[in-house]
Amino acid sequence: MSHPTEVDYLRWIILLPLIGATVNGLFGFHIQKRLGRGAVIAIACLPVALSFALAVTAFVQLVGMEPNDRFLLDDMSEWIHVGNMKLNLAWWADPLSGVMLLVVTGIGGLIHVYSAGYMDDEPSVWRFFAYLNLFMAAMLTLVLGDSLLTLFVGWEGVGLCSYALIGFWYKEWANASAGSKAFIVNRIGDFGFVLGMFGLYWCLDQTGQGTLIVRELVDRVHLLEGQTIFGMAAATFITLALFVGATGKSAQIPLYVWLPDAMAGPTPVSALIHAATMVTAGVYMIARLNFLFDMAPTTLGVIAFIGTATAFVAATIGVAQWDIKKVLAYSTVSQLGFMFIAMGVGAYAQGVFHLFTHAFFKACLFLGSGSIIHALHHEQDMRNMGGLRKYMPITYWTFLLSTLAIAGIPPFAGFFSKDEILWKAWSSPHGSGLIWLFGSIAAGFTAFYMFRQVFLTFFGEYRGPGHAGEEDHGHGHGDDHGHGSHEPHESSFVMTLPLIVLATGAVLTGFLNVPGALGGHHIFDNWLAPVMGGGEHAAAVAHGAGHAAAAAHGAGHGVGSALVADAEHVAHNVAHDPFEYILMGTSVLIALGGILLAWLIYIKKAIAPERFSDVLAGVPYNLVYNKYYVDEVYESTFVRGTLALSSLLANFDRIVIDGIVNGAASVTRLVSTVEAAFDKYVVDGLVNAIGAVSLWTGNRVRAMQTGHIYSYLYVIVIGVAVVLFVQLI
Repeated sequence: MSHPTEVDYLRWIILLPLIGATVNGLFGFHIQKRLGRGAVIAIACLPVALSFALAVTAFVQLVGMEPNDRFLLDDMSEWIHVGNMKLNLAWWADPLSGVMLLVVTGIGGLIHVYSAGYMDDEPSVWRFFAYLNLFMAAMLTLVLGDSLLTLFVGWEGVGLCSYALIGFWYKEWANASAGSKAFIVNRIGDFGFVLGMFGLYWCLDQTGQGTLIVRELVDRVHLLEGQTIFGMAAATFITLALFVGATGKSAQIPLYVWLPDAMAGPTPVSALIHAATMVTAGVYMIARLNFLFDMAPTTLGVIAFIGTATAFVAATIGVAQWDIKKVLAYSTVSQLGFMFIAMGVGAYAQGVFHLFTHAFFKACLFLGSGSIIHALHHEQDMRNMGGLRKYMPITYWTFLLSTLAIAGIPPFAGFFSKDEILWKAWSSPHGSGLIWLFGSIAAGFTAFYMFRQVFLTFFGEYRGPGHAGEEDHGHGHGDDHGHGSHEPHESSFVMTLPLIVLATGAVLTGFLNVPGALGGHHIFDNWLAPVMGGGEHAAAVAHGAGHAAAAAHGAGHGVGSALVADAEHVAHNVAHDPFEYILMGTSVLIALGGILLAWLIYIKKAIAPERFSDVLAGVPYNLVYNKYYVDEVYESTFVRGTLALSSLLANFDRIVIDGIVNGAASVTRLVSTVEAAFDKYVVDGLVNAIGAVSLWTGNRVRAMQTGHIYSYLYVIVIGVAVVLFVQLI
């Protein structure tokens, strides 16, 4: 590894939002009361804008460096020095964290701006922005931390902040419950992360090379070879444990159940958590440790399987939901599944690219749904919408462009990122036709339910509050945001500007990684090559060379590894597998088929929805509508099981433990009673009897003490006579 470039400004990317959170958290109530909401918003948004500027500075500095030297380090001070473990409080930026910095600060900043309009009547806006800033600081800690332990601090920080943000309107039971559910489910996953992290350090420490600093792990993980934990290869055990943590944060089966419920929070929170930050933490962690996961093919297989299952299951659930945010929530779970498919087949760069493009179109979709909910006085049921394109043209067009992107229609961003994942699922040595098949079906479902959402929301006649002269009684939190008219209207500029910027990203960002099969140069893959390994790109563009993909994968893994070949030269000179074009065309046709079906059902009305919902007596529809009853199964097993166990333990404590304690107390009381009676009647009785005898004897003897001399002489005479008599006998 080349020597890192020392800088001293990376810390401020984290500290600025932290300062904003501190000021609003401690003094926000008084600031809002005296200076108004604008001051609170400025205190929250300005630090994020400055963090974004510093992130751009870091990215530009990385761009200006040689690929092998793209590594910035901000070493603040010593943090932990216990035994052989020595960790500094240090921050680093390389091509991977550079991309994540732009995503977190850029899209996070847009969400801050949007929130200024969306939360326009929130009395505790200072508290909301304090949580939002703190969340940003935690996520940036996760991204910039140079060690797994620092990353874990950010990992736990976003979990804590998500609890506060999801349950922001805590006076409503659903919100408080959803926040608690997210927190508890993530703790389950976090146990796996901790186990994997400690296992990694313990195994390396056995060789005298213990460390949790990522840049050192790159050069030391080979020491895990030959080591076992509980009879399992150490690398496999560690990566499986870390993946358990990823399933919690990134909402994969079986720990995905918290994410749909998290829609109870304010819509900007949904966009921030589910588009660009917290839910991508698991993907980022695996991508960051790709050199470690490459040592565990079994784990990669598990990741690919879980990712495929999650993408498919969540997509099927999405087709039957009516809540506009719930549809997007299950869409997020499904898209995260695609990212894990990429991780599982070893296509790390492609997974990160889908993370990148998804951040734009999913944030735009969530914020677009928030614009709709805001205009309809917190109405979220799509059956009570319709015809909104004429009332909300900006929201409509940005929502439509982002929907085309997530559906995988060329030339929008989602086409390039998702198609690369599907191609890798087919062509990678770790992939299979089955993964491609279920991934493609999930992509078809995505196109269907997303355009179902567009058609139900923006087309047809308006069915929302106040339609046909009906009185609007208000929804949700009882807010009407000060709107006197029942007719929907476009949101304010402060809300529509972020939509326009994000929609532009949904249209254009895909061109950053046009595949060689379409004449592109894999710009994004090349950028990540020093971190992910240049061979991944070579395999992507030269699959027609047979086993070249397998040979190239893994070559040059690690931070600062050299590029395998000049990408542009390879892209233009290596023959492409014709089958790639067939699969590409097939995926587009599947997406178009999903859109066509949605159009026939909800616009043309040539097909009644009941034709599908009534199949097999409605069993399949009820299954997906009720989300496969997973929550009910968890409720009846884990929740009730935990409650039953707690009740059992409580009864055991009450009957057995307390019985033993109370029984011991009763025995003690009995013994003490017997001892008291023995003391009273035996010991005291004996003492009193001796005293009484002594008293009686004394009284008798005292009677003999008459004080007359002749009485004493009689006694002496009698005594002498008795003595003489005894001697004579």
